[in-house]
Amino acid sequence: MKGYKNILVAVELISKTDAEILRHAEVMAKEFGATVTLVHAVEFVGSYNAYGTGVGFEIEKILMENANKDMRTLGKKIGIPEDRQTVKVGPAKYVILEEADKIKADLIVVGSHGKHGLRAILGSTADGVLHGAGCDVLAVRLKN
Repeated sequence: MKGYKNILVAVELISKTDAEILRHAEVMAKEFGATVTLVHAVEFVGSYNAYGTGVGFEIEKILMENANKDMRTLGKKIGIPEDRQTVKVGPAKYVILEEADKIKADLIVVGSHGKHGLRAILGSTADGVLHGAGCDVLAVRLKN
């Protein structure tokens, strides 16, 4: 097994699921003496209606504010400094892959809900990250 130096952990900012994801990331970080960076994606909400008026952008702003607050709280709780915490608006798989490239991650840890259908093995975000990453991916199976 190769040594990891930069681990990107995609968090949902939901205590129950993040605890499981972070537990696995912590084991890997301790094993290899790696740096951990957290990332969270706020999915797009905003759109325009037929008259060109923005719809949902105010909700998106509130979601970003809440996510940033929750990320700071989580980071403080587990000892990850703010300069290694990122919250961005966009599709989760793209936000995660972009951040992985930015920090030159050699491991991405992501949760997988794997609910049903063609996505029964991995959730769509985990699947997208797995197939788009230029580094190793640890998909942590989450209980629903």
